[in-house]
Amino acid sequence: MGLNLTQKIIKAHLISGEMKPQSQISIRIDQTLTQDATGTMAYLQFEALGVSRVKTELSVSYVDHNTMQEDFKNPDDHEFLRTVASKHGIVFSKPGNGICHQVHLERFGKPGKTLLGSDSHTPTGGGLGMLAIGAGGLDVAMAMAGSPYSLKMPGVVRVVLTGELPAWVTAKDIILEVLRRETVKGGVDKVYEYSGPALKTLTVPERATITNMGAELGATCSVFPSDDVTLNFLKAQGREKDWIRLEADSDAIYDREIQMDLSKLEPLAACPHMPDQVKSIRELEGLEVQQIAIGSCTNSSFVDIARVASILDGRQVHPNVSLGISPGSRQVLLNIAEKGYYQKLVKAGARILECTCGPCIGQGFAPPTAGVSVRTFNRNFEKRSGTADAKLYLVSPEVAAVAAIEGKFTDPRKFGNYPKVQMLEKFSIDDSMIIYPPADGSKITIKRGPNIAPLPLGKPMASELSGETLIVVGDNITTDHIMPAGKYLPLRSNVPEYAKHVFEGVDKEFANRAKAKNGGFIIGGENYGQGSSREHAALCPMYLGVKAVLVKTFARIHLANLVNFGILPLTFKNADDYSKISLSDHLEIDVSNLNGKLTVKNQTKNQSYEVAHSLSDREIEIIKSGGQLSYEKMKNNA
Repeated sequence: MGLNLTQKIIKAHLISGEMKPQSQISIRIDQTLTQDATGTMAYLQFEALGVSRVKTELSVSYVDHNTMQEDFKNPDDHEFLRTVASKHGIVFSKPGNGICHQVHLERFGKPGKTLLGSDSHTPTGGGLGMLAIGAGGLDVAMAMAGSPYSLKMPGVVRVVLTGELPAWVTAKDIILEVLRRETVKGGVDKVYEYSGPALKTLTVPERATITNMGAELGATCSVFPSDDVTLNFLKAQGREKDWIRLEADSDAIYDREIQMDLSKLEPLAACPHMPDQVKSIRELEGLEVQQIAIGSCTNSSFVDIARVASILDGRQVHPNVSLGISPGSRQVLLNIAEKGYYQKLVKAGARILECTCGPCIGQGFAPPTAGVSVRTFNRNFEKRSGTADAKLYLVSPEVAAVAAIEGKFTDPRKFGNYPKVQMLEKFSIDDSMIIYPPADGSKITIKRGPNIAPLPLGKPMASELSGETLIVVGDNITTDHIMPAGKYLPLRSNVPEYAKHVFEGVDKEFANRAKAKNGGFIIGGENYGQGSSREHAALCPMYLGVKAVLVKTFARIHLANLVNFGILPLTFKNADDYSKISLSDHLEIDVSNLNGKLTVKNQTKNQSYEVAHSLSDREIEIIKSGGQLSYEKMKNNA
């Protein structure tokens, strides 16, 4: 029996465990990446581990989120990141060099390697044939220190692509169709592995669009084989030496299979406020739009931006529309300028934004009140844009460009000839904003601004957890709901300040209530904690004294983050019990034996509910210790 591509990469990196579905395994991590919104905390955690130099083949620190330097906070963080990188052997990508996933795809990703990143869209690297996984910053810090990464052996879903994309239908429509079928929770503990004769028609950046947005499935990651298409991309980047051929065996076994004929797809959009709320552009035709945002780590490659410029060439952005374009990297910016596309964008009336995440995370370019914003991004969660009542739609760059001209949703197939733009055979490359560390960083002094607060540690868990229900929330609560980003991103280095905003967009009194009640419990529905990998959605509740989170189901990364920070993650054995708990109910849980039967006693209503967990023995010890860092310290002092 042959191996699929996912199994091949895992087998080559397996440290412990068996490759049986849902079994706990540990794998060696070759590369890591961080970005500045998660990186400051990850490197504070790395320092706490007492390791002088990273032990991975490559670790890269990117600055691409907190680039709006309105006061000292962000530039101080950037100096901290720069000096930490220099001291500990980490490559540093300066502000303005580009979005981590786009730059990593261009300059560092290697087929067959494992990549762990403190950003949920790290699976972008799967477009190059990597096993690229998003995780919390503490998991990345542990990997940099040489520890293996633990996860459940994922099931593998084979997505067989046949046919060829029609004009005006793109890779974005492929992943939107997968989301329409699978939903935002359909991919938990799964890898989506792409195959089929249509692969030869999809470039690496197109593949990366699919693997990037595969994160919205809740999947561990997505992966494409490394083939001749991959070789052509790496040659264009001057990195053909990094290529290996890597494909599934012809007799490989999969857990499930999805068939998709690309010739039958049409232009699609994800409607407010979830990436799986997918409709055809035909159904939305005529809906007026006020803002268009093109870019993000999903759709900001050279071809994406060049094709937008070709559509806009000789035309003007509609008078009622504001168009902002964020090239994914400095390399993309340089190449569209050299080929004349930059001028076409400016002449058409586009605003050229910085090569950063920007509008995708609510950092500038917010929509107007109740405005319709059409975006080429990967998430359209409510309030994420910075405007609470904006309506966010996710589309391809081609659909966005046509809407920018027409001022409304328009089926692009009616618009005219589809512009022919090919990926370059050789990119102009300038890596001057990538800073490599010295061979010996021992004499480097790390710069710490006043906004970088001491790292909070969890306390060992008591044998009984008791307290009040602090909040009851519904299904698909995202980490944006738990820890808002946007204007609060500069507080990521300062947990005491950032914790004041936990659940602010859901319940403004949550933080004050948690503090007044000395902590307590969070109750949630299905897919709790989906979205961004931001570990602050566990770290800040831990700081406020949250003892356990009781839900119907968890999203993968958030579940791991709760464990890392010593918050007990529990699921209801009977999903109906979720609706029986109210705000301020007093709950008690005997946790003296986490391997035994667990019962939640609701003293307020004189009720009991059976709950369960999926924790390994090691994770139980981490929880009991008060989190991963406390566990490591106890282990080292034993």
